[in-house]
Amino acid sequence: MTPPDPPPRAVRVVAAGGTIAMRGERAVPALDAAELVEQLPQVAGFRLEAETVLSLPSTHLSLSDALDLARRACAAADSGEGVVLTTGTDTMEEVTMLCGLIYGGDAPIVITGANRPGSAPGADGPANLLDAIILARAPAAEGLGVVVAFGGEVHAAMTVRKIDSTGPVAFGSPTAGPVGRIVEGRVWLHATPRRPTPLPVRRLEHRVTTVTTGLGDDGAMLRHAAEISDGVVLIALGAGHLSKEVLAELRGAAARVPVVITCRPDRSSMLFATYGFEGAERDLRASGAICAPFLSAAAARMALLACLGADLDRAGIAAALAPFDAR
Repeated sequence: MTPPDPPPRAVRVVAAGGTIAMRGERAVPALDAAELVEQLPQVAGFRLEAETVLSLPSTHLSLSDALDLARRACAAADSGEGVVLTTGTDTMEEVTMLCGLIYGGDAPIVITGANRPGSAPGADGPANLLDAIILARAPAAEGLGVVVAFGGEVHAAMTVRKIDSTGPVAFGSPTAGPVGRIVEGRVWLHATPRRPTPLPVRRLEHRVTTVTTGLGDDGAMLRHAAEISDGVVLIALGAGHLSKEVLAELRGAAARVPVVITCRPDRSSMLFATYGFEGAERDLRASGAICAPFLSAAAARMALLACLGADLDRAGIAAALAPFDAR
């Protein structure tokens, strides 16, 4: 006899502003958590609580705001609730990555928002919020970890990127694809993401600078970043390539501060030993930098901030970011 399915989880909606909460001719924050949920008659009868934590555009979030949000979401999920965190799409990659780095529990944390204000034609917030709530309460989401639900798709925290500035399908996972879909209130998950070991992040207060190299770069920006920062994310070309000048600066920068390398293509990966010219992947891997090519630049920066906030040394950072490179 087939055992009955477990009951749906109770869900806590944690609202932190963003476009999903905005309305008006020139959209500004207007809706709190309760008002967001009130737009959804479909959730009548659900075990559901809603709380407003912040009411900010996501570009106004500080690092300490992001850490507070992540801790609040994790605490609710650790109590057994499915969690839906609503925030702005501009920095959703960073907030999602941070949650994914510190959370190790079984109840899902689902992050969502909107690319169109509530007063705009075709506003996408209500549909995204409904999908997120359905996913957060679904028994199938047990052990899923932290994900983004947006435009009917489910994306893992470690691979999600914002791919469209204004359209309703704002997020994708170019390196891995979505892990599932939500269709007419039904959840389909075809994969459970591998999750990193949670980091004991105590604070987020370091300065990490992102440097993008390009044609004609002489390395001056990388050198300057290493002089003024606690860590650097370097966006290399192609599959892990730099000019000779930038390579020389990379060696010096990596001796000074932790440097994490990712690559410019959306479907980023980094070679090991295909090319032999100076500045090719073998030189980058031998430079002392930490290679995390499967992270977006935004996610790599947040990961390095989290590692520094967990007081990891260079070897500890390399170990924590090892899952984001081929082995």
